[in-house]
Amino acid sequence: MTQPAPAPAPAPTPAPVPYASSPVFDETDLPASLRAEHRTKPGTWGVARVISGSVVMVYDDSGDRLTLTPGTPALLAPDQPHHVELTGPMQMQIDFYRERPEL
Repeated sequence: MTQPAPAPAPAPTPAPVPYASSPVFDETDLPASLRAEHRTKPGTWGVARVISGSVVMVYDDSGDRLTLTPGTPALLAPDQPHHVELTGPMQMQIDFYRERPEL
């Protein structure tokens, strides 16, 4: 007696895509509002990515600090208070998502 063929694997869920992205900022034009405590909108996830150089992401609710580099992005949860600290020359951009993205 032959075995029935296994059921096909479900199609993978596509990764979330950003619905908006900030301009690319450098150390001379990073808005003061990003250097002070602020939050993403309720329901909005953010991913801060450094293109060159580094910055420090400070999570104001916990006090945790993460040095962002081109290989180390920061995940920002909806309504999570945070701010960016400059460490020198850099370029960075923030992508905004309606669903939690994978880093």
